[in-house]
Amino acid sequence: MTAPVIELCDVSRRYDDGPPALHDVSLTVRPGEAVAVLGPSGSGKSTLLNLVAGLDRPDTGTVTVDGVRVDGLGEAASARYRRAKIGMVFQFFNLLDDLTVADNVVLPAQLAGMARGEASRRAAELLEVLGVDRHAGAYPGRLSGGERQRVAVARALMNRPPLLLADEPTGALDTASGEDVSQLLTELNADGQTIVVVTHDLALARSCTTRTIQLVDGRITADRAADPTGPTGPTDSTAGAVAAESAR
Repeated sequence: MTAPVIELCDVSRRYDDGPPALHDVSLTVRPGEAVAVLGPSGSGKSTLLNLVAGLDRPDTGTVTVDGVRVDGLGEAASARYRRAKIGMVFQFFNLLDDLTVADNVVLPAQLAGMARGEASRRAAELLEVLGVDRHAGAYPGRLSGGERQRVAVARALMNRPPLLLADEPTGALDTASGEDVSQLLTELNADGQTIVVVTHDLALARSCTTRTIQLVDGRITADRAADPTGPTGPTDSTAGAVAAESAR
């Protein structure tokens, strides 16, 4: 069987003197899965995401991502791990307003040491595939929310990460833009991208994920496959083009 992309074993994390943010959580995510992590505020969703991203460390247990023991990494090694293994998409985009769209997308590759010409070519390809290439020379503040999130996805995919983490990716978007991003995530997953989405949006979870995990008070209370009769998204347009460009 193919090795997991994510493997958490008996992970706990407590802050200050409060109750644990996560308590003895074990979780395996296989290549090609799209997993939604649901739960109320304070349930441990953000802590789980931060542990997988190497932004935080567990008090107990182990976190392994794509063969890397993330919980044992130092600060510099954690930064290298994120550049190589993780693409991250945030609720409020986290684009740099003083850089153009193209320069925002190129930045992760430059930090990873990719040659400028190669990085520029890949950024241009991703922006074209994601339908925002006409904005390459613009600044993020000139774009709509949906367009900025597409730029953020392009940036997240720049280094061809095995894992895409999305933290409330539709939370700051209107309904139409949210559906657009949901469709994009569906297409990416249909082409094999492993995705973990932290969200309050049940419609997003139903439409673009293959599995749903429920967190309550730091514990996994439900872990179920998506309803195969539920809504599905297209599988052969944007994602297929991304894959074709990535394979070059």
